[in-house]
Amino acid sequence: MSTTRPYSPGDRGPEAGGASGVPEGGVPVAGTPVGGAAAVPTVSSGSRQVRRLTFDGASGVVPLARDFARQALYAWGWLPAAGADQRAAAEDVLLVVSELVTNACLHAEGPDELEIACDNKVIRVEVSDRGTGQPAPRTPHRAGRPGGHGMFIVQRLCLDWGVMRAPGVAGKKVWAELGAPA
Repeated sequence: MSTTRPYSPGDRGPEAGGASGVPEGGVPVAGTPVGGAAAVPTVSSGSRQVRRLTFDGASGVVPLARDFARQALYAWGWLPAAGADQRAAAEDVLLVVSELVTNACLHAEGPDELEIACDNKVIRVEVSDRGTGQPAPRTPHRAGRPGGHGMFIVQRLCLDWGVMRAPGVAGKKVWAELGAPA
């Protein structure tokens, strides 16, 4: 759908207290970060919950991001899936996380941070990186050819997606929103 709007329709922009939704002075999860990555605990704001993973020097970031997202889905009750619709919705979230993190690895020197936010109806995935490129689905989409399917997949699975850039700051944040199962 969107490739340039910084926020989905009706979104009020970044949460107060920082782009991550974590209040100033937020405390990281206890324990040693794995592979250079650091997780920040869930922060609730009404019915909205946010988790953030920083990739500082981490290796194997795609499986790390998927595992992090899977843990969030368990914490938020999307997993274990009660039925086929819920299982499909959770798998879509994991696939979108993989695609956005992979794109940051391939086209933007790797991801800096993954943020996942959940309210009762929508999960929002944000991947920040230092890249200058503009993600877009390959046009025309060639289903039989390898590569180039990431943003096409994101576009097909998500309610909406886009790119946010901060003036005077290198990089971008690619976001995507997926609906909760009925």
